[in-house]
Amino acid sequence: MSVTYVVHHLQSFSSCKNTQNRGHFFFFYVTYTMPFISKIQRQSDYTLFSSATPIVIDNGASYFRIGWAGETQPRVVFRNIVQRPRHKATGEIVTVVGDHDPALMKYFDCSRSGPRSAFDSNVVYQFEMMEYILDFGFDRLGATGSEIDHPVLITECVCNPIQSRSKMAELLFETYGVPSIAFGVDAAFSYKYNQQHGVCDKDGLALCPGFNTTHVIPFVDGEPIYKGCCRTNVGGFHVTDYLKQLLSLKYPYHMARFTWEKVDDLKMEHCYIAPDYASEARLFQKKSNEAKEKTRCWQLPWVPPPTEEPPSEEEIARKAAIRERQGQRLREMAEAKRSSRINEFENELHGLEFLLKQLEQVEDNDIPSFLAETGYVSRQEIESARTKVTQSLRKAKGERKSEQAESEKADSATNEKYSLINIPDDMLSPEQLAEKKKQLSLKSMSDGRQRLKQKRYQEELERERKQQLEEEKRLENPELYLEQLRAKYKDLSEKVEQRKRLKTNGDHSNGNNLSGGIGRGERLHAAQRERMRLLTTAAFDRGKGEDTFGAKDEDWQLYKLMSKDDDGDEGADENDTELARISSKLQELDPTFVPKSETGSSQSAEASRPRPLTKEDFQIAFGVERFRCPEILFNPNWIAVDQAGLDEMAGVSIRRLSCKDEGLEERLTNSILVTGGSSIFPGIIERLEAGIRMIRPCGSPIKVVRALDPVMDAWRGAAAYATTPLFHTQTFSRMDYFEKGEDWLRSYQLKYSL
Repeated sequence: MSVTYVVHHLQSFSSCKNTQNRGHFFFFYVTYTMPFISKIQRQSDYTLFSSATPIVIDNGASYFRIGWAGETQPRVVFRNIVQRPRHKATGEIVTVVGDHDPALMKYFDCSRSGPRSAFDSNVVYQFEMMEYILDFGFDRLGATGSEIDHPVLITECVCNPIQSRSKMAELLFETYGVPSIAFGVDAAFSYKYNQQHGVCDKDGLALCPGFNTTHVIPFVDGEPIYKGCCRTNVGGFHVTDYLKQLLSLKYPYHMARFTWEKVDDLKMEHCYIAPDYASEARLFQKKSNEAKEKTRCWQLPWVPPPTEEPPSEEEIARKAAIRERQGQRLREMAEAKRSSRINEFENELHGLEFLLKQLEQVEDNDIPSFLAETGYVSRQEIESARTKVTQSLRKAKGERKSEQAESEKADSATNEKYSLINIPDDMLSPEQLAEKKKQLSLKSMSDGRQRLKQKRYQEELERERKQQLEEEKRLENPELYLEQLRAKYKDLSEKVEQRKRLKTNGDHSNGNNLSGGIGRGERLHAAQRERMRLLTTAAFDRGKGEDTFGAKDEDWQLYKLMSKDDDGDEGADENDTELARISSKLQELDPTFVPKSETGSSQSAEASRPRPLTKEDFQIAFGVERFRCPEILFNPNWIAVDQAGLDEMAGVSIRRLSCKDEGLEERLTNSILVTGGSSIFPGIIERLEAGIRMIRPCGSPIKVVRALDPVMDAWRGAAAYATTPLFHTQTFSRMDYFEKGEDWLRSYQLKYSL
């Protein structure tokens, strides 16, 4: 080999932290250019085989299999892909061949390097990737030296291009020092292996639906006839990719779950080929019981949300005790705060009373200087402050005075505060007149505030009285009270809706008492229509001659008329408020009550409200997809591949054999072997028999059989072929390659009947 491997690290069972990886050994190999990561165990008996024992390689587009001639199973099997990510910490490039371990790949950056294959369809063209794969395969087989001193039998596709074959020979001869090489077709080895076991005859057809392509090879006297071969660029890869697309479209919220590897496993587990696609699809279209029985489900990981159990009586009692303690603590805090405020008000009140007593002993001339130190301007300000503090103290203590006492006190305070109001103007100086005007303005505003406050107080009392009466009615007869509330809610809601309709459509109607076609004027409510009428009338009256509007005082009465609203809208706000109050009351007493304003949006609210996810939301159902995806083997045009299907290819291959033997076509159709990974689908034998029977004359013998092991028979046939004594005559050596060059490979053809 071109590089030397050095064991860098060995992670064993004892040091493995991930329980899924226990039992495997992960080897990290550092080469001059890149390290390898793998969990495939390295073989230890490489030196026990003599140099004359051939190494058999089944180089498939899906899997790479390598082993020794004469054995029934390959020693090393892995996916034929290469990935070269960088380590996140060191930036070192790592080569991952075949299947990788997710627990280790989390330490590498795979965003710039995805899995790559050395194949284009079924032809090797990326020989850099092929060298990584061969390096890894020979190393896992146990090769320790830099050269491979064993003959190599490697498989290839039918009619492999000479350039691909010569590059493969160059890689094996010059890089690995292989003494001799033999190339053979994988489908031919599988046919010969099954022929030896009596599954098929010497004359027959080999149908090989592979990973990237599908081949049909006719055999005459045990040898493949390449001029009758057919190929379609559809295989198992396309079936998996088609299934992945369908599932991603059907379940877009689970798209991350549909990895290529998982979908490939689902394909092999659930998919089948329908005997008649149209009739099978009609079963699922009609949703028959047979279709339900054929539907399969894949349950994704799902953890049910924790169910909230109702609290026990002890828990309820405990929470009630906690709330009671919290309430008691809050009441104590409120009482302490109230006592503190009362003490503050009492101290302030004592201070103001003491200040007033001292002010009585001070002469009038000395009052301004005395008050300058206290922060007050006049005796009236001190008394007003005392009044406010007294009211605040009584409020804090919860005391209430009679309305008469309060009014008398307020009148006395007002008289003292607005002392100039009742004095005639002729008895006042100009400064006092200005002060009187100011006092009049302040008094009018104060009276207005007092009246508004009194009105609000009366309304609050009336509201409390009504609530008390309603509560008594409810306790006396709850059912009757609820019925009255519903009736009142119905009446108010009809009034509100009617008012809205009038505002929108106006009061115009057609003969059937239904709103007719409405224009802008009909959409205006009554007050707006009245304003427009007044403006139109005024404009018409002043439309001739000189515009003299405003010359007379009565002209301005027009604005008063325009500012008036219609009588129907006076109680609109009251109706809305009362309707909202009754609605909230009904929602409290009747859980089944739904307000009319919310019925229109209930469906949209219900649709937008997120519901808890259930187990069914994490189920992937396979119905039509089970037989729709493998159907592309018979109808490649479904995925935009304008080529023949599997059954049609068999007829084309038979017609290409232009021979004089009339019985050859019957012998070919009497021994049809289906091999390859995609031939495992259930129902493919029956579908092929039905399809080929339709293109053959009536009464023609047709026999379609499946290989003993469609996946491994190619390698087993090659391993058995390499043990024959005349195998060395079918190889060409390294000396022949150096002397004759790659042109000699054009005429190279393996003879399978030794």
